[in-house]
Amino acid sequence: MSQTNATPVRQALVLFAHGARDVRWREPFDRLVQKLTAALPGTPVRLAFLELMSPPLPEALAELAAAGVGEITVVPVFFGQGGHLRRDLPALIDTCRQQYPALSIRCATAVGEADSVLDAIAAYCAASLSPAASGQA
Repeated sequence: MSQTNATPVRQALVLFAHGARDVRWREPFDRLVQKLTAALPGTPVRLAFLELMSPPLPEALAELAAAGVGEITVVPVFFGQGGHLRRDLPALIDTCRQQYPALSIRCATAVGEADSVLDAIAAYCAASLSPAASGQA
């Protein structure tokens, strides 16, 4: 499918998570996909995993490329920049870029690196204190 100036490039969002053996581990990620799908009507939102769960990142990107998406932003839903995000994810993205040269793939920093996310986590942690422990008894 060729893109012209009159045809907008279709964008998609892929949340990239580690994966786990316990299927329940993915529940908050599925809820996040639901929230983003509601907030971004018309924008495909997918969840992909490094290991242990499906789909793996290359499969999710292949599906979006086949659907005519031109630009994909991968958002690592990791707390910080460990080895998986420093080595494994860039290698996966490079492989996908070679496989789909017409696809523009951008990678955001890990969600845990954003001050707004840390602020939300800090607020949640503070709110979890009992009233007596927080001096509000």
